[in-house]
Amino acid sequence: MRSYENLELENLFIPAKVPSKKLMIILHGRGDSSDGFVGLPPFLDLDDMNYILFDAPFEYFTGHSWYQLPPDQLPGIEYSSILLTKDLDTLFESDFKADESFLFGFSQGSLLTFEFGARYHRVLAGYIAISGYIYDTQKLLHDMNPKVNKNNWLCTHGRQDPVLPFETSKKQIKELQDGGFIIEFKSYDKDHSIDRDELSVITEWIQKR
Repeated sequence: MRSYENLELENLFIPAKVPSKKLMIILHGRGDSSDGFVGLPPFLDLDDMNYILFDAPFEYFTGHSWYQLPPDQLPGIEYSSILLTKDLDTLFESDFKADESFLFGFSQGSLLTFEFGARYHRVLAGYIAISGYIYDTQKLLHDMNPKVNKNNWLCTHGRQDPVLPFETSKKQIKELQDGGFIIEFKSYDKDHSIDRDELSVITEWIQKR
C-alpha cells in the first residue's frame, strides 16, 4: 500500500494481486477517511482490481468531509468535483483505463459519485452509490454527460437508515429514472452502513461488467 504523490487529494493506493489497468476509486463518508476503507478489497475479492482510496479535502473532526452540512453543500461539492476531475484525468492518462474502472462512494461519497461521476467527461465501467442522496436531481439530469447513461449505475440504501432516510433516496432515484437515467436500485435491511451480503452483490455486479 502506498500513495500517489502527484495528485491533488491525499490518498492510499492498493495494487491488484493480478496486474491490470482496472481501478476502483473509493470515496468515503463524512468524518471518515481513506483508512476506513482499507479493509474493503478483501470483501470484494477482485484479484485484478487496483484501488485508490481518497481523503476528502476538508477536515471534519478527526476525519474529512467532501462538502459542508446543509444548506451549504454546493461550494464543497463543486470544489471536490474539480479536484476529482484533475486526479482522475491524471490516473487515466496512462496508468489505468477509464472504461475498465469503477467509482464507489458511501454516504457523502455516494453523493459525489452522482454529482461528480455523472458529469465527468470520461465514461467509467460502472458507478456504485451506497447510502447517499442527490443534491439536485433535476439539475443533474440537465448537466449529466449522456455518455455515462449506459445501464452501469448501481445505488443501494438501507431501509433502517437513521442518517439519510431511505424514502428520500428511493424518491430521488425514481426521479432520475423517470428522467431517463438508467439506475439499478437495491434496498437492504440495514442502517447507515455497508452490509456483507450487499458487497457480494456488488462483486457480482462488477464482474458482469
